[in-house]
Amino acid sequence: MSNAQTTKPAERRSVPGLPESGAKGEAANPGVPGSVFDPLPALDAASETAYQWDFASDKMVWAGNAALQLKVDDPNTLKTGAAFHQLIDAEFASQHYDAIRSVPGTKDGDELRYSIQYKFRPNGRRNSAVLWVENHGQCIAGPLGKPVFARGIIRVINSRYQEEQRLLYLSRHDELTGHLNRIALNEALEEALVELKRENGTGAFIMVAVKNLSHINEVYGFDIGDEMIQIVGMRLRAGLRDGDAIGRYSSNKFGLLLRHSGPDELKIIAQRFHDSIRDSVIESSAGALSTGICQGCVLLLQQADTVPLLLSRSLEALERAKASPSHSISLYEPCEQRESQRRKNIAMADRIIRALNERRMILALQPIVSAGDRKPVYYEALVRLREPNGHVVAAGEFIPIAERLGLVRLIDHRVLELCIKLLKAAPNLNLSLNVSGETASDSAWLNALRGLAKGDRSLTRRMMVEITETAAITDIEESVNFVKSLKQLGCRVAIDDFGAGYSSFQKLRLLDFDLIKIDGSFVRDLPNSREDRILVRAFVELAQNFSMDTVAEWVTDEASAKLVEEAGVSYMQGFYLGEPKLVDFEQNAPPQSQTS
Repeated sequence: MSNAQTTKPAERRSVPGLPESGAKGEAANPGVPGSVFDPLPALDAASETAYQWDFASDKMVWAGNAALQLKVDDPNTLKTGAAFHQLIDAEFASQHYDAIRSVPGTKDGDELRYSIQYKFRPNGRRNSAVLWVENHGQCIAGPLGKPVFARGIIRVINSRYQEEQRLLYLSRHDELTGHLNRIALNEALEEALVELKRENGTGAFIMVAVKNLSHINEVYGFDIGDEMIQIVGMRLRAGLRDGDAIGRYSSNKFGLLLRHSGPDELKIIAQRFHDSIRDSVIESSAGALSTGICQGCVLLLQQADTVPLLLSRSLEALERAKASPSHSISLYEPCEQRESQRRKNIAMADRIIRALNERRMILALQPIVSAGDRKPVYYEALVRLREPNGHVVAAGEFIPIAERLGLVRLIDHRVLELCIKLLKAAPNLNLSLNVSGETASDSAWLNALRGLAKGDRSLTRRMMVEITETAAITDIEESVNFVKSLKQLGCRVAIDDFGAGYSSFQKLRLLDFDLIKIDGSFVRDLPNSREDRILVRAFVELAQNFSMDTVAEWVTDEASAKLVEEAGVSYMQGFYLGEPKLVDFEQNAPPQSQTS
């Protein structure tokens, strides 16, 4: 005798207006005229069932697959609305009733649509079996405008609901650690500040950085680095109290929100966090490892009453903790000089953004002349900021701040637009333009160049793109790709400030530069410095051996000009040879260079 059990098919009952599956008569073939369409296979395929519900009698009539799709053991629980109501999880029961039975109409025959998701317990609320379902349908209003009848479709959405919950979780939590992500951490801080202001309470925030993570990633790989982040995060969370919160701020940084913490409590808690990481090894897949943390601490309300302010001050305190060889915990300390500089930075950032939005970033062109005849060969495009009152601000006053605040890419894009416009207006003009280290790894800037040039190599072959030595060697692989892309577009490429970065020429040779600009610090004192003269000659000889031209920057007098010419430089640049002049686009009269 076989041990296999036979399962009795679930009872199928028909819905008025819908034929039963397998009914005798015409074949269910929608492609043949006159055939009867059986909806049950389609409902089964979509994990759906259908129902009709008469509110006066409370009777429910279901499609024949209802018990099977809803996994109901007792079909009697589907016969009435009251019985079906008992299968809906208690948390959602009133919501289900309100969505269907309590929707008001205005007149007899109104069709009132509803859509609701809820937790369904097919074998009763005391049973652990659960389905997530989606119920779509419409109610028909009676003479008094109240619903008297409903019909709808119920779909089982377990997998979709789980995916929605996963995405909802990830929208607020860091995938690696399970802690709050940066957005949710900021929201938690905002809520805490509001609460502290309302209740006149105390609190603190700690920015925590994991030490040596880059070294661990380099030696053991990023998987082990991720393990370290996870374990450090777990130890930090274990030290929190009820009401506290932890979030991952960036790759190696955590933010800790501490409620009811004054200066004394903050010191004790921070030391406890420090000891929990330092005093025991971390067991990883690569074996036992050790690390430590640095902490920047800020008292809420007393030292910061907004989220941006507490984040910036905690990061500032964290940098002080990193810089101290003996202390890895630093409490923020006010400094008027720092605050004054911060206010200046904020004001300058606002000026930069306004100038970009109002098209007040302009160009000044400085000639680069050939050695010997000293005639302009091309011009360097230097960015300037024109204030609303007409005052022109030099790049040195705003570019360093723009780099720190992440605005330099926007400036680079605007300079590119202006340069292309100028090259189109002056067919004999050759230009060079500087790009920041951020732009040198930015595909968007290259795409902008392609879009503006539109394949016109008569424009790009008159363009020289300058990259600083420091930026070039920061990520050599990115720089190689960037230079290669520029060459493919027809541009020439120069390395700016050569010699200032003390980099290996072997690395720079990989970048296939056309020209080397010798940093002005080696040129400005040539008449008085034998060492600088030796270095300039060495740079020129090195470049010539690799078939690269050279430019001597910061030529300030005739004596310096003769010395760099004697050293064999190709071109010269400096105030002595020509000052930068603003470009007047309205008069369409940019300086004209000699053809190189």
